Amino acid sequence: MAMKVYGPAASTNVARVLVCLEEVGLDYELVPVDMTKGELKSPAHVSRNPFESRAISKYILRKGGSQLLREGNLSEAAMVDVWLEVESGHFDSAMSPIIFQCFVVPIFMGGTTDMKVVEENLEKLNKSLEVYEARLSKFKYLAGDFVSLADISHFPMAHYLLAGPHASVIDAYPHVKAWIADIMSRPSVKKVTELMEAAIRMN
Repeated sequence: MAMKVYGPAASTNVARVLVCLEEVGLDYELVPVDMTKGELKSPAHVSRNPFESRAISKYILRKGGSQLLREGNLSEAAMVDVWLEVESGHFDSAMSPIIFQCFVVPIFMGGTTDMKVVEENLEKLNKSLEVYEARLSKFKYLAGDFVSLADISHFPMAHYLLAGPHASVIDAYPHVKAWIADIMSRPSVKKVTELMEAAIRMN
């Protein structure tokens, strides 16, 4: 039976789950949720726990027997968890307002981007990228010299960063730029990127 994933592919949370499904080759059905009509906050949708995309991603990878969690090695698994926390608390938290202002406000809400909010969060993003650059100058991937969920979990936000007006921010960080290019070249990421772009074109 195919796993049902509720929400638009353009959502970074949904895309994170989809890329894990693609990584392990599990069948899934994408069930649309109309955010413009408030369905995202409906009791029926909220009851599905839609915001725990990283927990859902871990479940999928375990179900599919993936090595992206490195659970056969305690120290490696711990580093995956550490960098998932960094992604959530620093990269994602800086990127979310940027994406909202540069994509959601003008495309879905017909509004005007608040550049003050964008600039404030670009400053936060740069501080995070400095840490990433230092880490990636020593290791090929965030948790070590192996790709993991800590890396591919960045893909949805990285996609919007590259597609937006501030893509050049990564030019100052050559190791980060190479790492993002590596992640974006994965077949699973390419497939979900197509789904994300198709969802945006429909609006």
